Parts: sequence; structure tokens; C-alpha cells
Amino acid sequence: MRNVIIENMNKIKKAVPKIEDKIKIKISFQKSQITIKGSELNEYTVEQIVRAVNFGFDVEDALLLKNEDFVLEFINVKEHTHRKNLKEVRARLIGTDGKARKTIENLTGAVVVIHNNSVGVIVDSEHLDSTTQAIILLIQGAKHGNVFAYLEKQNVSQRKFSREDLGLKEGLKE
Repeated sequence: MRNVIIENMNKIKKAVPKIEDKIKIKISFQKSQITIKGSELNEYTVEQIVRAVNFGFDVEDALLLKNEDFVLEFINVKEHTHRKNLKEVRARLIGTDGKARKTIENLTGAVVVIHNNSVGVIVDSEHLDSTTQAIILLIQGAKHGNVFAYLEKQNVSQRKFSREDLGLKEGLKE
């Protein structure tokens, strides 16, 4: 049994039927927290999903955490910059019409949500390091083009060494 403190109870109450439908778990509500009852692994998974929904992710995006390859990561903007105008830093992360955030999502397969002075990321573990590094670089003031080039380079190098191909098929011809 796990207790999770909730800020946005209405959003969680709307999400609970979908969560309980997808995962065998029972969620009960108290004043400002919820109680999760089920198997230990399901409790942990649902806790992560509830934290994601509470932060601002859509329920469908948060349910990606059911897959054990996906992780939820939070980046505190204040830890990576000395700038006082955090509104500008958040604007750099979002970009014009959300273009920078969408580009990061497209290049990494991540889901990115910016809330107050924190950035939430749901991404597969393979792309976690490059995604968090790209966000930190943008927070620290790196040029958008350089960050996107870095992400593209990371994706190419990860594709080169995919899990299925260990480089042993080069000499073989079908």
C-alpha cells in the first residue's frame, strides 16, 4: 500500500478510471492524497503514473510508464542556471509556438511537460541521457540548432548499434 500526496485532485479523479482499467490496482481517495493497493510492482508503476498526471502529463502519455522501458524524470530549471529571469529560460525550452519542445519530442520519442520551474520528461531509457542533456543545454543557454544537431547525432549513433544488430551481419549476404 502506497500513499501519494496530490496537488490537483480533480485531474487525478478523472484519470483513475483509465488507470484502474489498464492496471490491476485499487485507488482510494483521502483529503489531499490517494492510497494505492495492489501488487508491489503495480503500486510503484501507478505511483509513477499518478505523479506524472499530477505534474501535468495527459493520462495517455503517463500510461507509457506501464512499459518498463519508459521512465519519468524531472529536471529543476533552477539547478542548471544562474539567471534570475526564469520566464525567459522556460520560453527557450518551449520555443516559438512550442516548436523547440516538439522538436525534442520528435527527435527522442519523449513527452515533455514544463510546469513552473520544472521540466517533466517521459522517455524510453535508451534516450533518457540524450533528452535530459539536451534540456539542460537549452536551460544553460546553448543554441537551439546545436542542441537539435546533438540529438540527431545521438539518434544516428543509437540506430547504428541497435539491439538486434550487434555488427555481426556485415559480412553476410542473403
